[in-house]
Amino acid sequence: MSARLNIATVDSAAYKAMLGLEGYLQTISLTHIQKELIKIRASQINKCAFCLDMHTKDAIKYGENPQRIFILNGWTEAKEFFTEEEQVLLAMTEEITLISEKGLTEETYQKAKSFFDDNQIAQIIMAIITINAWNRIAVSTHLPIAK
Repeated sequence: MSARLNIATVDSAAYKAMLGLEGYLQTISLTHIQKELIKIRASQINKCAFCLDMHTKDAIKYGENPQRIFILNGWTEAKEFFTEEEQVLLAMTEEITLISEKGLTEETYQKAKSFFDDNQIAQIIMAIITINAWNRIAVSTHLPIAK
């Protein structure tokens, strides 16, 4: 696949707005590992190779156990590797990424409320929305993976 346009140069204002969201995510209460789990799981669903490459490397840099990354796509079959809090983050990531299927279910939302306050839930939603936007940019423009 050959690269297409580069949104950063073609529409720098839009790209700058995305960087603003990313900057905001640096200030939220989620840990680096929690944010990377969200980014990796959404990128798996969206089949975004560019983001998978970036965020698996970032997760390892932040101290994530590679085994958890390897089994992340099957986390529901390996729940013992993920805390209950992480399981809620992953369920939210899947439901929001696949929003047209059933939305963020009441069951998942209520579980989230048992671990997170409203502000944290808003932050989680914004983290999920942001990685989905990045995935769509990377996939639609064929953003090349650095070798």
